[in-house]
Amino acid sequence: MREVTLAATQMACTDVVEENVARAEKLVREAAGRGANVILIQELFEGLYFCQRQVPEDFKRAHPVEGHPTITRFQALARELNVVLPVSFFERDNNAHYNSMVMVDAGGELQGTYRKAHIPDGPGYQEKFYFNLGDTGFKVWDTKFGRVGVGICWDQWFPEAARCMALMGAEILLYPTAIGSEPPDPSYDSMAHWQTVMCGHAGANLMPLVASNRIGKETIGGSSIKFYGSSFIADWRGNKVAEADRESETILTATFDLDEVASRRASWGLFRDRRPDLYKPILTLNGRA
Repeated sequence: MREVTLAATQMACTDVVEENVARAEKLVREAAGRGANVILIQELFEGLYFCQRQVPEDFKRAHPVEGHPTITRFQALARELNVVLPVSFFERDNNAHYNSMVMVDAGGELQGTYRKAHIPDGPGYQEKFYFNLGDTGFKVWDTKFGRVGVGICWDQWFPEAARCMALMGAEILLYPTAIGSEPPDPSYDSMAHWQTVMCGHAGANLMPLVASNRIGKETIGGSSIKFYGSSFIADWRGNKVAEADRESETILTATFDLDEVASRRASWGLFRDRRPDLYKPILTLNGRA
């Protein structure tokens, strides 16, 4: 039996880094106090979701991994609490910039960085202005509490990403997120669609999944997004076993036996019966193998 308790957090952000980092630390400490082993914080939690607009000055928000004060702080926190902490941040690497996540193991060790592969570009979510396409490929890490794969926000709409991480040996899928209303049409609500797609990743790959989203209304320039929270944890069947509301700062936890889940995954035969020889169209943009 390999029991692991997963936690999702959600919170509102200001544009003061220290306030947000302190709030995230408080939630991590509370989640650890509830027995959580792997704790997920939302995407780009150090500040407002600045990608609503294109402002060159916002590149100053980016920092390298080495010497990053928030990463260093969360390394110490992971070591103190004996928890795994994926940390989302705006990365600068010389002249390149990435929407990145660094995996901090329970001893505080940095296991490596994942750079967001799929970069959205639309009103309110103008990430292509800021971020290069991720060049790390998908990543799966052996942590103290299981093999963990992480996608970042827009990655969550692509079943290929989840399947790749599963094929690479992931036992748990994590998705830090920043998603809410659409500035051109504030009446449009993608929340149910968003949850359904990711529950599908859990069910299709037979492994638990955690999504952490932000809350609150953020207005930058003439653009506003109301982030709809609704963070959740799904089990290996794709069923939601814990879910937050749209407004409240929240910590969710759920416990899984990874050995039992692995047995279920093997017995279903979904990975045994795959036909990679027939999947060539998925390697193209137009579907012509």
